[in-house]
Amino acid sequence: MSRAPARSLPPLRETVRAHGLSASKALGQNFLFDEQLLDRIAALPGDLDGATVFEVGPGPGGLTRALLRAGARVIAVERDHRCLPLLADLSEAFEGRLTVVEGDAMAVDADALADGPYHIVANLPYNVGTALFTRWLEPAEWPPRWQSLTLMFQQEVAERIVAPVGTSAYGRLAVLAQWRAEAKIAMKVHRSAFTPPPKVMSAIVRIIPGAEPEGVDPALLSRLTEKGFGQRRKMLRQSLKGVPGAVEALEAIGIDPTRRAETVRVDEWVALARLLKS
Repeated sequence: MSRAPARSLPPLRETVRAHGLSASKALGQNFLFDEQLLDRIAALPGDLDGATVFEVGPGPGGLTRALLRAGARVIAVERDHRCLPLLADLSEAFEGRLTVVEGDAMAVDADALADGPYHIVANLPYNVGTALFTRWLEPAEWPPRWQSLTLMFQQEVAERIVAPVGTSAYGRLAVLAQWRAEAKIAMKVHRSAFTPPPKVMSAIVRIIPGAEPEGVDPALLSRLTEKGFGQRRKMLRQSLKGVPGAVEALEAIGIDPTRRAETVRVDEWVALARLLKS
């Protein structure tokens, strides 16, 4: 597959300037213009030549360009109508390998759009990033249709996703990301790389689906962690009392109900969910 655009494109910064486009604070936008950095990000999922990539919030299309240059077919969901003309130019330049869906990513079914295996790569808008992330981690069918997640978050959120048990960052995101997948921080991105620079540093998390433990209902595990970490200063016997049978199940598998959620290992959360399902 040809990776080069059918016609030359001006630098992204010039295109954005020509369209009078600026990052929307309300939409959590921060633009990346560094082409080399964007190419490095697009390389993180591995060989994308001929692969399908689902991208959320492409904005003016900086990362989109890099994914297209890598040979991917990109399905991009963008709710900011100001960015659509720039993305339309990209679709034309790369001979239709870019499909743009105008709308809210929370209301879009990526599986239906992709029509086959796909990767998710996105510089996620800060205001919806964790909500989208948890939704992608919770499908009942596993392995999922997506083959990898390569997602940019605030560094603090990224550290919560990969955190080990017993640390201050360990919480619900860590359990959901680690119980049937491998999560790691693939790259850190300095705030100065963005326009305008955000107040915080960013990091890119890479998630690969792994083997799923048998006998576990993902929805039940999600509910348990939501309850447990929602009141993380409380003992488990208090935070989980709203889940029928949870306190008794803790004792049955040897978890002291006076412990707090951040001390419970991922495999212990899995064991608890398995027993409650049975």
